Amino acid sequence: MALTIADVRAARERLAGVARETPVYPTETFTRLSGRSVFLKAENLQRTGSFKIRGAYNTIATLGEAERSAGVVAASAGNHGQAVAWAAREAGIRATIFMPQDAPMAKVEATRSYGGATELTGEGFEEAVAAAAAHVERTGATLVHAFEDERVIAGQGTIGLELAEQAPDAETVLIPIGGGGLASGIALALKERRPDVRTIGVICQPGYTIADGIAVKRPGVLPSSILERVLDDTVSVSDEEITEALVLCVERTKLLVEGAGAVGLAALLAGRVPGTGSVAVVLSGGNIDATTLISVLRHGLTEAGRFLAIRLLIPDRPGELRNVLDLVASGRGNVVSVDHHREGRTTTALQTEIELVVSTRDEAHCQELLSSLRAAGYTVERVGPPT
Repeated sequence: MALTIADVRAARERLAGVARETPVYPTETFTRLSGRSVFLKAENLQRTGSFKIRGAYNTIATLGEAERSAGVVAASAGNHGQAVAWAAREAGIRATIFMPQDAPMAKVEATRSYGGATELTGEGFEEAVAAAAAHVERTGATLVHAFEDERVIAGQGTIGLELAEQAPDAETVLIPIGGGGLASGIALALKERRPDVRTIGVICQPGYTIADGIAVKRPGVLPSSILERVLDDTVSVSDEEITEALVLCVERTKLLVEGAGAVGLAALLAGRVPGTGSVAVVLSGGNIDATTLISVLRHGLTEAGRFLAIRLLIPDRPGELRNVLDLVASGRGNVVSVDHHREGRTTTALQTEIELVVSTRDEAHCQELLSSLRAAGYTVERVGPPT
C-alpha cells in the first residue's frame, strides 16, 4: 500500500514519549550571511543523536511476535545502527548491526553501548547491506532497512508534521538526502500539511566525504518513488562547503552537527537555495567522531584565516628561530606548533627549514604576519588555504 499522511500521523502517536519533539531555533548568524530568515530544526539533539530513532522505533513497534523472536538486523553507516540498537533494547529483542569497516568509531561504540552486536564489513554502506541480507538468509532475523521501508519513512515523516507547526512561515525546507528516507518522509508530510512549502533535498558530491551519513551511491527505490512526487528540487554541496558550514554552526549557534547534518547550511551559504523567504534547515544528526571533528575544525579555521601555516628557511645559527618567533609575537600571533627540518629540504648545509602553525584573528591578520616576516628578509611559503 502507498504511504499516506495517515501512516505518518500513526507513527507520531507511536513515538509520543519516545522521540523528542526537537526544537526549532532562529539563527542570527545564518540569517545575516544568507540575507533571509533561517531556522534550524535540531535533530542533532534527538535521542541517539539523530533523526533515525523515529523510523527505527516506529518499525520495531509494529513487528509481530515471530519477527521479534527472530531478532532484528540492520545495515548502517552509523546513525541508523544506533537507532535500531536502542529501539531493539527498549523492546527487549536482539539486534545485529552491519557497518562499513571505516565507520566512525564514535558511531560504532555508541551502537555497542545501546546493546547492538556490531559487525564491521566492506568499504561502504552497500557492502554492509549485502552482509545484512546474508545474515537474514542464514538466521531468519528481521531486516530493519534504513530507508526501503514505509514504516521507517513514516517515522522520519513526523519531522515534517512538527515543522508544519513549529515553522509555519517557512517558505523553504532544506533536507539532507542519502538513501532518501528522511527527505521522502518530511516532504510527504509537508506537502499534505503545507502544500505551499518548497522542499529541497541536499546531496553531497560523490566520493569519500565527511558527510558519511548520506554517503550512499543513490537514493532507495521506495524513497525515490515518493520523492518524484513530493520533492521540489535537489542541490549538491562539496566537502569544503560542508566544512565551512559545520565550523560556523558549532562556533556561532553552539550546535554540534556531523557532516551530513550540515549540508543544508552549506547549500544556503553557497547561494544554491532559490527564493528570498524564510528557510528551515534540518540538522539531521550530531554524531561526529572526535578525531574527525578536530580535523574538520582545524581545516575550517585555516580556510577562514584563523590558523596560519607557513614554511620558511632560516640560517642555522643560534637565536635565528627566536627572531622569527619574536616577529610573530610582536604581531600578536600565537604559535601553536614549531617543526624543524634540517635534512632534505634546505639548499645549503647552513640552513634549516621551520614550519609554524600560528593562531590568528582573521585573514587580514594572516597577511600582516606574512608581510612582517617577508620585510625582515625571510622567504615565506604559506602552507594550505587560502592562496
